[in-house]
Amino acid sequence: MSAFVWEDKYSLQIAEIDRQHQKLFALFNELYDAMQQGQAREVIDKVLTSVVDYTAYHFAFEEKLLKEAGFKEEAAHRAEHGKLAGQAKALAQKLKERGSDTTVAIATLKFLGDWLARHILVSDKSFAPFLLARGIR
Repeated sequence: MSAFVWEDKYSLQIAEIDRQHQKLFALFNELYDAMQQGQAREVIDKVLTSVVDYTAYHFAFEEKLLKEAGFKEEAAHRAEHGKLAGQAKALAQKLKERGSDTTVAIATLKFLGDWLARHILVSDKSFAPFLLARGIR
């Protein structure tokens, strides 16, 4: 059973960004499912490493797209990305310091859940009309 299911409300109608967001859903669900089965300790290092690596890739993609399109709030969006990436790196550092700790798994779930719910639905949705109006799909 997965915690987050991709729904139309998450779609920006920009195919590559939607695909990348779906990958983030998959990472979240991988950790959630492992926690439900009592196996979070076995997967958290892999999932956190994937989150840190994939967020860097995803954020760079979005930021380049926004900059090239001339989105006025691109710097603010980039700053928000920096904050999210910093949180992911802090979780990865906690993992290194504490080992595969359940509290780190829970913090990771909360981080990813908040990101999916807030960042995509609020922050990313705010730039989607701008990109769509410029024919970016």
